[in-house]
Amino acid sequence: MSFNEKRKADSDDPRQAYSEFVARKILLLAVGLVVLLFLTALSASLGGATQSGIEVFYAMLSRYIPSIESDPFVESVVWHLRLPRILMGIVAGAGLGVSGAVMQGVTRNPLVSPFTVGISSAAAFGASMAIMFGVGYTAAGTYVIILSAFISAIGCGFLVFFISRLKRSSPETMVLAGIALTYFFGSLTAILQFFANEQQLNAMVNWTFGTLSGADWHRLTIVAAAYLLVMPVLVRFSWDLNIMFTGGDEAAKSLGINVARVRNVSLLLSSFITAAIVCFTGIIGFVGLVAPHVARMVLGSDHRFLLLASCIVGAILVIGADLVGRTILAPIIIPIGIVISFVGVPMFLYLMMTRDTGWE
Repeated sequence: MSFNEKRKADSDDPRQAYSEFVARKILLLAVGLVVLLFLTALSASLGGATQSGIEVFYAMLSRYIPSIESDPFVESVVWHLRLPRILMGIVAGAGLGVSGAVMQGVTRNPLVSPFTVGISSAAAFGASMAIMFGVGYTAAGTYVIILSAFISAIGCGFLVFFISRLKRSSPETMVLAGIALTYFFGSLTAILQFFANEQQLNAMVNWTFGTLSGADWHRLTIVAAAYLLVMPVLVRFSWDLNIMFTGGDEAAKSLGINVARVRNVSLLLSSFITAAIVCFTGIIGFVGLVAPHVARMVLGSDHRFLLLASCIVGAILVIGADLVGRTILAPIIIPIGIVISFVGVPMFLYLMMTRDTGWE
């Protein structure tokens, strides 16, 4: 057998073709991780007080290797301000990205995201309720706002779940219920803003902008725990999501998949992780929509890779937007939600116009 014939035979081998397919996906995921690590290192170095990469590296190592000396000021800035903020951004972006990918997969709708099913609007209403009744921004009051936002957001997720159950958990019902609840909670929030005084109104509006400024190690631990609790279950549904996404409910049912269970559990878990994120960061609505689309354009619609890619893209979007917001008009910090909209929307429209989205 000649070399060309052998190469053709090898290319026709399904096992080799599948191995090459997996290798390409893993390589693209690795490239995404490298980009994320680069942005993380850059974000740790830049800000109101700019430090070199070497100073930041020494400040991080000095915590674990006493023989390494570092500037106490740099160490304080890195460990108490920047690292919690950066890691919170990574977890928030990853959680919102995977939530959007799962919601789009189970509904087969490219416009679905945690924002469009009402979760973010419900969180804004819960936070506005707490602010309206005068809890203030003391340490205890801040956590009351966080708890109120979380309860409202997760409550919205359960409302969508129960409404969809009335129509046998159809994707259309979930989307329509989410849109209706988005307007409903938006109206309730507007009523609270109408009757709020100037200080309360300012607090409500600032909360809806979305920011990582309040991040600390304690809050990061809570959000990371929620993310790590939910992610393995969503990954376990990857094959089910693939079949539901490509073949629809009937094809999935014919293969023995409990479509209603997969859809309901996926929706509730996505709502849970979204609620856990937005109650600490405020509304960051664009990430859950655009991150799955970008990931799908690069890696395709195989949810085994799409979910991880959506996490990486979401984290890149949040960290990149936060870096821009902290540096472009320093020392003024532009809220992350505003930056993501200004930077992300043109990028998303460009990708939609120039590349195949994988939905057709």
